[in-house]
Amino acid sequence: MKTLSLFLAPCLALLCAPADSFAATRAEGEARISIDVKDADIVDIVRLFAEVGGFQVVVDPGVACNLTLKLNEVRWDAALDVALRSCGLGQDVENDIVRVAPVAKLAAETVAQRKLDEERALAGPLQMTSYRLSYARAADMAPIIKKFLSPRGEVIYDSRTNTLIVMDVR
Repeated sequence: MKTLSLFLAPCLALLCAPADSFAATRAEGEARISIDVKDADIVDIVRLFAEVGGFQVVVDPGVACNLTLKLNEVRWDAALDVALRSCGLGQDVENDIVRVAPVAKLAAETVAQRKLDEERALAGPLQMTSYRLSYARAADMAPIIKKFLSPRGEVIYDSRTNTLIVMDVR
């Protein structure tokens, strides 16, 4: 069955659209596909969509799902989204390469990347700026300013000169 599905994928890609109309529809981003498969491996289906859509694809190890599709003249990108969601998979596009992985793994990686970016932003050197106030008391303004600083930020006031000293990473 595996060799049959590997053989079917390129054949179906060639049958999806004639060569002259395929180039025109691909340029417009409206390439349409008709597909009828039963219990096909999701990896083979994704490879078929990569062939039709003209993109590079990387499938995470351990991705396995059998899928039955019967689609007639639908946009390839919409069909890819539906096929991936049916198997609990998602896609991440980076540098014109589509990566297919389980949704939970992609979400965890996004959270980890966001946390790393925040830590990098907070790890920068502290900058000190002083503000000499004329129409407000520094002691009254310090708690208000503190609310807008990063967790590493600090506000010190000098009531003798009515000056705020603000230290933060920005």
